[in-house]
Amino acid sequence: MNVLHTSDWHLGHTLYGRSRYSEFSDFLDWLVTLMKQERVDALLVAGDLFDTTMPGNRAQELYYGFLHRVARSTPCRHVVITSGNHDSASFLDAPKALLRALDVHVIGSVNDNVSEEVVALHDRQGGLEAVVCAVPHLRDRDIRSVVAGESVDDKSRKLIEGIELHYQKVCKAGELLRQQEGASVPMIAMGHLFTAGGITTDGDGVRELYIGSLARVSRSIFPTGIDYLALGHLHIPQRIGGEEHLRYSGSPLPMGFGEARQQKQVLFVEFADGERRIREIAVPRFQPLERISGDVDAITSRMLQLKAEGSSAWLEIEYTGAELAGNLGALLEEAVEGTKLEICRIKNRRTAALAMQQLSEHESLDELGMLDVFERCLTAAKVPDSQRSALLQAYQEIVLSLHENDEPLSTTTPFQRQPL
Repeated sequence: MNVLHTSDWHLGHTLYGRSRYSEFSDFLDWLVTLMKQERVDALLVAGDLFDTTMPGNRAQELYYGFLHRVARSTPCRHVVITSGNHDSASFLDAPKALLRALDVHVIGSVNDNVSEEVVALHDRQGGLEAVVCAVPHLRDRDIRSVVAGESVDDKSRKLIEGIELHYQKVCKAGELLRQQEGASVPMIAMGHLFTAGGITTDGDGVRELYIGSLARVSRSIFPTGIDYLALGHLHIPQRIGGEEHLRYSGSPLPMGFGEARQQKQVLFVEFADGERRIREIAVPRFQPLERISGDVDAITSRMLQLKAEGSSAWLEIEYTGAELAGNLGALLEEAVEGTKLEICRIKNRRTAALAMQQLSEHESLDELGMLDVFERCLTAAKVPDSQRSALLQAYQEIVLSLHENDEPLSTTTPFQRQPL
């Protein structure tokens, strides 16, 4: 049996106001072609299909159009989709009965009956060929009861215990199904969470939320009977604890300039003759992104090189020179005139540094992260150091709960929501 593992598509994501629908469309076209070439039997998508809980019409069109093409034009017999923290569980679940007609299994919400999260995959003769323990994103309210006056350590312990207990129950139900069918077939688990030791990227939105967070889980929470673990949430492809069969596929597209140099991938898992073979398949770069840092000479030199190459990259420019460059924007716009290059953002570190030295209130929100802003508020309110740790922890829990809400965030929020 051939399985393809991917996650964190973030359909509908924009980059500094620029639409990325052509990139998403190109990726899904490529994925359909790959599934044909590799004779994929089952596709696993481990959360964050959409970038927001209320995706727009074009994002939905890409999603449903892709599922239709998979069912009609590829050898893939099964698609299993679980929710991520960016997805609305109820939105994903709404058409699940209809999608079952296309052999698409959607698990958006946690169910009191854990067997609802166990998907039996059958071959064309009706025999069991795999069991998928399809665990959706586990929100705090799904697995932990709130008790007044509990400590941070109590919350942490209960959260980890709740996640571990849920995986144990679902995998036990999966193992029971295997025994009932009398079949020696692979058991695959899915999830969308942050594991301890997970690698993040600067600016990906994950790092800030999980500094000192309760939400990290260890490898030990996953039952040992799992033949392959397909995870989503972290955008960098990686193994858990160095184990070959416990994997994050990573996002197929770079969600920001911090991911621009990463080689994105999907994971091809072949189960044959009692063995498991895993192969990493590189995803093409459909829209080049490049971050250029340095003084004016270094920046313009690199831009001239890209121009000579006929590059169509989107650029993030970070000026770090010692000299003031008040006309930096005009200078760089002139440099890209008549080329396929496009400047998405210019960060003038020299100007920002001078402003901060002279008057702290001149800091730009664009230069600060969410934690930075909150810490400025604590300083302004003269909150003593002894209280800061608890307040920072509470603030991070609030921000995390906003990302886990099944309702859309207010459009008036002052912070740009980054994909996790």
